[in-house]
Amino acid sequence: MIFDTHAHYDSGAFNADRSELLASMPDKGVGLILDPGCEERSSRAALALAEEFPFVYAAVGIHPEDMEGLSADSLETIRTLARHEKCVAIGEIGLDYYWDDTHKAEQKELFAAQLTLAEELDLPVIVHDREAHADCLELTGRFPNARGVFHCFSGSAEMAKELLKRGWYLGFDGPVTYKNARKAIEVLEIVPPERILVETDSPYMSPVPLRGKRNDSSNLVYIIDKIAEIKGMTAAEVEQITWENGKRLFGIG
Repeated sequence: MIFDTHAHYDSGAFNADRSELLASMPDKGVGLILDPGCEERSSRAALALAEEFPFVYAAVGIHPEDMEGLSADSLETIRTLARHEKCVAIGEIGLDYYWDDTHKAEQKELFAAQLTLAEELDLPVIVHDREAHADCLELTGRFPNARGVFHCFSGSAEMAKELLKRGWYLGFDGPVTYKNARKAIEVLEIVPPERILVETDSPYMSPVPLRGKRNDSSNLVYIIDKIAEIKGMTAAEVEQITWENGKRLFGIG
């Protein structure tokens, strides 16, 4: 079975057929899905889906793109939501300098506060890092007890080596199938199989041959096939080890 460790089924892109699509996943070989929140609304929506579907789990957090509208109570709300029995991580959190490089200090403060919360609650984190590699590496290094995954990893092989030394996992999505995936392939070549997670980031980043279409967890087969090719493994081997990796990291029995 396949574990999609990052999919946003709370997105409006699924409003027309969300329940039917999710209900079909076990028959398509998808046995587990983790839906990460990006602020209070989507965190609550992710938890609601986790309550509805036994194979869906949730993460709660505040994404750097969703800082606008934060209140003094926002982190306390995330803390409360994180105690839900189907919440297995704090995320999606991190730094994004692609969309906004004018509020770096505020992003770092929010990221640090949520890393502190994750350590306090003994939960892994799901890190969003877009064009903020140096700061994400430096900031997570301040939290030696933090653990988790760098989602849709886009850093260098050198950054990957440092994160692997610290015990982090790396998530790989549709971009590994793209023609310009040289950096991702270089990273995959050095990452031990036991530190790889597979993700779709649905409804975004559909893999080849489905680029431009709405993504969903059943498309992970294309990502798994590409990882198997790069690692010299069978698709079945990649599917099994990434299933075990995800369950281990997120504490799913």
